[in-house]
Amino acid sequence: MNNTIQQYDEAVAGCKDIFLKKTKDYGTSWRVLRTISVVDQLFIKALRIRTLQDKKEQKIGDNITSEFKAIVNYAVIGLIQLELKVAAIEDVEVSKVEQWYNKTIAQTRAVMEDKNHDYGEAWREMSQESFADLILMKLMRIRQILANDGKTIVSEGIDSNYTDILNYAVFALILIGEGKHAA
Repeated sequence: MNNTIQQYDEAVAGCKDIFLKKTKDYGTSWRVLRTISVVDQLFIKALRIRTLQDKKEQKIGDNITSEFKAIVNYAVIGLIQLELKVAAIEDVEVSKVEQWYNKTIAQTRAVMEDKNHDYGEAWREMSQESFADLILMKLMRIRQILANDGKTIVSEGIDSNYTDILNYAVFALILIGEGKHAA
């Protein structure tokens, strides 16, 4: 598991670098996004990965790796927005955004460590196609939760689904980095 933690941290560091650079370029324009809008952005990214996997051809520059990185970052946005509770038009200092990012990643990493303990790193044997499909499934679950006014009877909430989405995307990035999955 020590190797996994290092790989996880390295994959996330690349995502965080992009996130903070985009924050410097665009500010915190993402703060206006409501949950459904974050879900739709994640859906677009996951569906593009699935399309590229199926067609085995791409016509624009962003590859599967960049799409998984975007999924990590949109999941972070989703989790931050849930914690802040209200989508807002506001400009937040990059240093504060970095604190939010770090806190969110620490929480998702802790979940990953607990699940890896219980599941024995089964994700290492999964296909990239499964990661894309599971992310899409989690997004469909979030849409249903939203249709149910945010209420569940026995199921995980939106935050747990975002956490799983983020971790699936990091796992995909790790396996891409190892050369086991297509980039």
